[in-house]
Amino acid sequence: QVQLVESGGGLVQPGGSLRLSCTASGATFSRISFSRYAMSWYRQAPGKERELVATVTSTGGVRDYADSVKGRFTVSRDNTKNTVSLQMNNLKPEDTAMYYCNAKFAQSYWGQGTQVTVSS
Repeated sequence: QVQLVESGGGLVQPGGSLRLSCTASGATFSRISFSRYAMSWYRQAPGKERELVATVTSTGGVRDYADSVKGRFTVSRDNTKNTVSLQMNNLKPEDTAMYYCNAKFAQSYWGQGTQVTVSS
């Protein structure tokens, strides 16, 4: 199985920045390389549905973002370290949510989430 652990969440003022990281591990990588998984960040705010924030393909050559974060967030991956990151700049109160890391190949795996709170 794949284990995903997020870190980097916290409390930040509007206009501030945070960098989230997700580290993947597990026996699955002995037969399926981390580099073959598409990696994504999702978020869910109280009372709202989970939404896709950003995705980076297995090659790292294709990145996609939700319209609400384009120009502010950047997703990247390091296949040598089995990590994916989300650099979040110019944060807004509406970015407040629990952020989850997702790895997908034949099936999806989820991390436990890290809380991001943007408030003055």
